[in-house]
Amino acid sequence: MDFVNFLQLHSRVGLIILTLMAVLWLISLLLKDSSIVDIFWGAGFVISAWTAFLLTTSTLTPRHWLIAILTTIWGLRLSTHIFLRNMGRGEDFRYAKWRAENGKSWWWKSFFKVFLTQGILMWIIASPLTASQLPGQPDKLIWLDFVAILVWAIGFFFEAMGDLQLTRFRANPANKGKLLNYGVWRYTRHPNYFGDSAQWWGYYLVALTAGAWWVIFSPLIMTYLLVNVSGVALLEKSMKAEKPGYKEYMETTNAFVPWFPKKKS
Repeated sequence: MDFVNFLQLHSRVGLIILTLMAVLWLISLLLKDSSIVDIFWGAGFVISAWTAFLLTTSTLTPRHWLIAILTTIWGLRLSTHIFLRNMGRGEDFRYAKWRAENGKSWWWKSFFKVFLTQGILMWIIASPLTASQLPGQPDKLIWLDFVAILVWAIGFFFEAMGDLQLTRFRANPANKGKLLNYGVWRYTRHPNYFGDSAQWWGYYLVALTAGAWWVIFSPLIMTYLLVNVSGVALLEKSMKAEKPGYKEYMETTNAFVPWFPKKKS
């Protein structure tokens, strides 16, 4: 696989991403809501995947379609879920806190701290989506592609089922103050984050089949962010303090990778 071709194609993808992020930033100023960037996260990768698909100069193979379709299923589900979850709730507390801390200067600081930062991250993480569209790969799907589909499917199940079960749990007033510890939440404290990570490892395996072994930084970054920055670590701090029984839940249930619950000591 030609690394120069990758850089040329991925630079075009990056230009599209950053342009859309700039437009989204302008919309956020009108709405006074920086958290709309979260809704765009999944959809942005869908746009990235299809941009690479449409701009590639290589002859289309099943793998080209595979990576675009898998990304579309994941990204549209995620964006739809976040849109429905956030609808009518106003700006997310994280962005509201930054807005309060920065005062009148938040309008321009938000571009760099939120939209440009997430745009650059999206461009870097989207590397397997672009690499899977380049020439110099097997014409037909091989065994590793099917391993990739399996890994992706496991991840999609845990993420989608985790989000669905949590949404239904929160919708029931009788569950206020209670802890969700059944369904997929019985096997991992963060099934949605594990599922997200697994799907990106699936995308990497597709890119690996196409010869782009070096884009392994993409799932590594995504997994690190989910575990140590925006996902598990951030939630665990508040959950331990706010949710009764969460410490006991931590003792019996894995934080990230699903496994059977441990017996209480």
